[in-house]
Amino acid sequence: MTTLQAGTVVTLSVDRDTEFGYFLTNGEEDVLLHKSDITDDFNEDERQTVFLYQDHQGRLAATMTIPTIDIDTYDWAQVVEVKHKLGVFVNIGIRKDILVSKDDLPEIYDLWPEIGDELYCSLKTDKHGRLFGRLGTEEAIREIAEHAPRTVFNKNITGRVYRLLLVGTFIITEENYIGFIHESQRVREPRLGQKIEGRVVDVKEDGSVNVSLLSRSHEVLDEDAQKLYSYMEERGGSMPFWDKSDPDDIQIRFTMSKAAFKRALGRLMKDQKVYQEDGWTYFKKE
Repeated sequence: MTTLQAGTVVTLSVDRDTEFGYFLTNGEEDVLLHKSDITDDFNEDERQTVFLYQDHQGRLAATMTIPTIDIDTYDWAQVVEVKHKLGVFVNIGIRKDILVSKDDLPEIYDLWPEIGDELYCSLKTDKHGRLFGRLGTEEAIREIAEHAPRTVFNKNITGRVYRLLLVGTFIITEENYIGFIHESQRVREPRLGQKIEGRVVDVKEDGSVNVSLLSRSHEVLDEDAQKLYSYMEERGGSMPFWDKSDPDDIQIRFTMSKAAFKRALGRLMKDQKVYQEDGWTYFKKE
């Protein structure tokens, strides 16, 4: 006879009813099916298929709500609570949220999932039989991965972060393509479980893709030009910077290189929006 284990789906017989619900049995062990875990199709004369978990007192309990995640099955689960001393809790569809231990999360809190992020995970038990979430392994991700066609090159793509490395970030896209974001192709490191949008910069022979979170060159130029224009607006239409300004001063003020500054300034001049004179840049009058 198989021992009843949290995180599994089993079919049991109804043994007896109580004030709180029904005790189900496999012939050797009993487990409580609480009234709050009973669905409309319950019939005490029939065997019941239930999911086993620990209730808030740590006791083994049963629910007729069968989650898409169990000991052997992976799926996406939404983060509903973050506790730095413990980890993050995910909702798998039952009354009790499941803990993904801090031991399985990044050492840096800023890279932890936030509420609303989603993790690809299954379930596991520790040596005491307590139920935890288990993050998707590389093998589990590859089981659902699809081969990306060459036609996605240079297209925008959306995905979830499932693995963090020093050299970059791995995502699984909405189409189930595996994507890699090199550290040079991002402004900041995405957090685990975060939904991000990037651009496909390469389609590999194995069907995975390389993704960039950086804007296309013309988009960066537009952003930089807008940054300069907004700064001048705040100052009444002028600024003490021009194309011969010190690179360090430019970096401190605008957080951009002198080359990027000159390109953005050149864009504004080409569009007849500004002109330079004696170390300053001014709005052109209409």
